[in-house]
Amino acid sequence: MKIFPSSFGHFVRAAGVALVLGLAGSARAQAPQPPEVAAKSYLLLDLTTQQTLAERNADAPADPASLTKLMTAYIVFAALRDKKIALEQTLPVSKRAWEERKGGGSLMFIDTTMTPKVDELLRGMIAQSGNDASVALAEAVGGTLEQFVAMMNHQAQAWGLTHTAFKNVTGLTEAGHKSTARDLAAIAAHIIRDFPDMYPYYSIREYRYNNITQPNRNLLLRRDPSVDGMKTGYTEAAGYCLVASAQREFPNLAASGPGGGKRRLLSVVLNTVSLEARANESQKLLNWGYQAFDAVRLFEEGKPMSTAAVWKGKSNDVPLGAAGAVFIAVPKGEGSKLQTRIERSDPLVAPLVKGQRVGTLKVTTAAGAPVTEVPLVAQADVEQAGVVGRTWDSLRLWIK
Repeated sequence: MKIFPSSFGHFVRAAGVALVLGLAGSARAQAPQPPEVAAKSYLLLDLTTQQTLAERNADAPADPASLTKLMTAYIVFAALRDKKIALEQTLPVSKRAWEERKGGGSLMFIDTTMTPKVDELLRGMIAQSGNDASVALAEAVGGTLEQFVAMMNHQAQAWGLTHTAFKNVTGLTEAGHKSTARDLAAIAAHIIRDFPDMYPYYSIREYRYNNITQPNRNLLLRRDPSVDGMKTGYTEAAGYCLVASAQREFPNLAASGPGGGKRRLLSVVLNTVSLEARANESQKLLNWGYQAFDAVRLFEEGKPMSTAAVWKGKSNDVPLGAAGAVFIAVPKGEGSKLQTRIERSDPLVAPLVKGQRVGTLKVTTAAGAPVTEVPLVAQADVEQAGVVGRTWDSLRLWIK
């Protein structure tokens, strides 16, 4: 293993903008202390860098209430993508959906004489948090509620959400129906990433159906222009919960690439004491995340950070970089002080395949505290040389 010190400033000057691919980590190195948050559990996620900025009890099982409908919506969005249903398609309202009014939860106020469109039901489920709309959509996609719930759990398992189990599509309290702040953040992040064309449903401030107008209960949609979603929840067991996402202009990010020069944060607060409290605590977390951390560009997708010698290949060298563009979140003012180091497995012997991992880029603070690690990959194919070339390089390696 060879270690190559690198100039962080070089990467900052060279970098462009794209969503980080394959970067996982947390901003714990010399991280600022988060504010006091009056919630049983919470998590703040930087979706631009894929880093958790703050958390408390983020893996503690909790009643998710209507935050459940994030997964309900994801499965419906997937059905739309796969053309199993269509936005303009009308759906029947079953007796089971109509009987949701007996459960005491939020409603869109549909009945069995109506045939609402899928688009209308999505608005009713997301903006009005309608349990009846959730059931109508679930029956249309899954055939039965039970089958739809199985689809929800299968998706959670596919994502590795081991602390989540769904028993219904609405979030009404039921034994064994549970999730965590971290898992709910993951579901919300998947919606934003996988269905950007569907995400605007979460920005709807109010919706009128059947001559009944209801406001979105996410108060931050009317208080903070940077907040553009996502979902509220309340039951007596869960308390007042909110997943909120904001996107703000960020001066260190170029204006090209996904999201332009904007940086997106996602907050999850569970079990607060009131509708006002969940909004206030979410706002507190979002503001702190933007104020306490900078998003730093390391390098852009496809741009090499170094070149390495290749043995026994048709080419004598290969460009090395990351699989995709990389951002990291660091305490404000610390970006210019970061240190980078390349650790590489030498010698690199052909054949090499584009995307093949050949080392690691390690990023640390000036004091040496780890910040993140990024896989280093070959950015081009290198075919094996002929017999003469391989024999010559074998001799050179032996001498070396």
